[in-house]
Amino acid sequence: MNHKEQLGYLTVACNNDQTDYLRLAYAQALCVKKTQKNNRFAVIVDADTEKLLNEKHRRVFDYVIQVPKHNLGPYGAEAFVFDLTPFKETIKLESDLLLTRSIDHWINTFRLRDMVLSVGCKNYRQEPSLARAYRKTFDDNHLPDVYNGLMYFRFTQTAKNFFNTAKNIFSNWDTIKNQIKNCREDVPSTDLIFALTAQIIGPESCTLPTANFINFVHMKPAINEFDHDLNFNQVFVTEFDSGMIRINNVNQYHPLHYHDKTFLTDEMIQYYEQ
Repeated sequence: MNHKEQLGYLTVACNNDQTDYLRLAYAQALCVKKTQKNNRFAVIVDADTEKLLNEKHRRVFDYVIQVPKHNLGPYGAEAFVFDLTPFKETIKLESDLLLTRSIDHWINTFRLRDMVLSVGCKNYRQEPSLARAYRKTFDDNHLPDVYNGLMYFRFTQTAKNFFNTAKNIFSNWDTIKNQIKNCREDVPSTDLIFALTAQIIGPESCTLPTANFINFVHMKPAINEFDHDLNFNQVFVTEFDSGMIRINNVNQYHPLHYHDKTFLTDEMIQYYEQ
């Protein structure tokens, strides 16, 4: 390991034909810099995405790290975060997530475990979500209700075992999926991979469900009770004012996993750049 600093944020941004993850990571890094006291930021990219980096990216990313070539599928880079992070303690975020206020006060709670995956999520009204439309495989297999959108880990054997196990599941998915009841994912989501991993190593070692504030607002349609055929802007009125995001006049105090990539406007990025 080549740790450079004690604590920082990390995300993965590997572009594909559908999504400019580098743009999302850039906005997230700007947001972290603006809202957090502890705000060092690293991004993991693949070789093709690294070629797209420009001077503005390099000014805001404290570390740019290339993921090694692998055969773990489109989300496989997520399994390398333990190996590649420059931090002894890492807060890992999915790139389409914004922090609307400081979560520095969460750090002492994170440190109660070697790693903490967020459990459950909230809707835009800041209420714990009861929606299970996206969690049928989880429920059928009694898996922990973990989300990859926000997690903490530090340089420990527990975290090393977790990510090594995740790599094994990614690499053997074609066999493993046949052992999962009602498996619906030919290409596994990171949420499902990490839930299976947590089940194997023991949820008690990588979650802290009593700290039920460690999660985020998830803007997927079923969680927020709107039709999948409608886009975000047909359903919600979004206001962005001095860093605070309001959706249908509800302030978003929790980290916001906006999911619909069109949510992130150039005007929001320009605000964070100021």
